[in-house]
Amino acid sequence: MFCFIHAADIHLDSALYGLEFYEGAPVDEIRSATRRAFDNLVDLAIEEGVAFVLLAGDLYDGDWKDYNTGLYFVERMGRLQEAGIRVFIVAGNHDAPSQITKHLRLPENVKLFSAKSPEQVTLDDLNVAVYGQSFATRAVTDDLSQSYPQGDPQLLNIGLLHTCLDGKPGHKPYAPCTVEGLRSKGYQYWALGHIHKREEVSRDPWIVFPGNIQGRHIREVGAKGCTLVTVESNEIVEVEHRNLDVMRWALCEIDVSVSETVDDVYEQVREELQATLDAAEERLVAVRLILQGVCSAHSALHVDREHWIQEYRALGSGLSGSGIWLEQVSIKTKSPASTDEFLERDDALSGLLRSIHDMEFDASALDELSDEIFALRQKLPAELLGGDDPYDPINPDVLNGTLGEIKELLVNRLLSTEKGT
Repeated sequence: MFCFIHAADIHLDSALYGLEFYEGAPVDEIRSATRRAFDNLVDLAIEEGVAFVLLAGDLYDGDWKDYNTGLYFVERMGRLQEAGIRVFIVAGNHDAPSQITKHLRLPENVKLFSAKSPEQVTLDDLNVAVYGQSFATRAVTDDLSQSYPQGDPQLLNIGLLHTCLDGKPGHKPYAPCTVEGLRSKGYQYWALGHIHKREEVSRDPWIVFPGNIQGRHIREVGAKGCTLVTVESNEIVEVEHRNLDVMRWALCEIDVSVSETVDDVYEQVREELQATLDAAEERLVAVRLILQGVCSAHSALHVDREHWIQEYRALGSGLSGSGIWLEQVSIKTKSPASTDEFLERDDALSGLLRSIHDMEFDASALDELSDEIFALRQKLPAELLGGDDPYDPINPDVLNGTLGEIKELLVNRLLSTEKGT
């Protein structure tokens, strides 16, 4: 009996995106998150006494700024070598362009598969064959799996592949393949990478995306880690997820319709944030807090929006546990009052409200606004875009949502004017 670890999408030293570094933000913890998660992977491999570790692509995040990333990785591989643990790696779309990586001398226990054609490594002591092929370029659109050799019926066959499989929302269509195509190779386990959400695609044979080991932005919420596989008598008998992440991302959407005052809303926020923190099991949590619903406290929340954002941030920092860091706070509540009465008024604020109201129903106006925002985004650094690609088109739902928030702010201003506040 022996075990092996399957991990992918490490993205060593990658920045975490979409974060506001306000006073008290745990900057050092955030910057070191991917390394500390990888340390957890190495520790787990040694503690479990695994026979080998599979890394299914995107170990790095493109070219390094210097050699420190490579030196760090080599040192950690040295720890595994001392423990008698072998490591097998395929390069993915983020690894392939790195010129520094190509000249890095790896320890003897590490095998980086060629990008020219699939290779096979047979572990005679374990009766195992591992097959793999790295990406030659960043954008590989061919089905690499077609060239993988047929499995040996006398061995436990494991395929290591960086792929989008049959396509996944939000991921580039790199090295596409099919489940049936993978099955046809006669392997018992396919160790896949590229998709950052864990998924057991098949159990006969095992086709697994372990997900990435550390979430990097708000679209990568929840527990992150690797897959630990147990083999007995040349058969896979157990496949289990193990957490490795050191900080978590969470989307906390709260319906505050039942809250009548800002104090009621505050208490709801406290309860939800504490529950989120408890679920993270003593990890730091980066939370996107969204308040929504038709709420009696709507006007008070919007009049002093910045005050309440800071109140919620302070609340998160003070909760028992490792702490909540509010990555973003969105107050999307709606007023019980209708906007119709303000559309008929004749003043500056009502005029602006009418313009926004008309724009929401005017597709051409929205397209024009979208084009302007698109042009602006291309001039901004990636870290200010929340991890989004500046060349991706603007999501019309996001644009409409932004207009909706502006409309709610205007209605609130008009209500305040009406009340003389």
